[in-house]
Amino acid sequence: MKKIIGIQVGNRENEALKVQELLTKNGCIIKTRLGLHESSDSLCSTSGLIILEFLPGSDAEIEILEKDLSALGSVVVRKMEF
Repeated sequence: MKKIIGIQVGNRENEALKVQELLTKNGCIIKTRLGLHESSDSLCSTSGLIILEFLPGSDAEIEILEKDLSALGSVVVRKMEF
């Protein structure tokens, strides 16, 4: 079964470093990482979206990561399983 979580970072300026630290700490269980945010010549959005796909068999670590991310002020975590 594939496990994927979406992470919406509502305030990138305040939360990006904390999110990055958690993702780096859990880097060995992350198979795919995709980051999205609005950007143009005159605009860089303050929010962003990160999509993570995990390696099989890392359910306990994923659960801890979800809790840690959800504890951050402007971060929303949603999960999908296929």
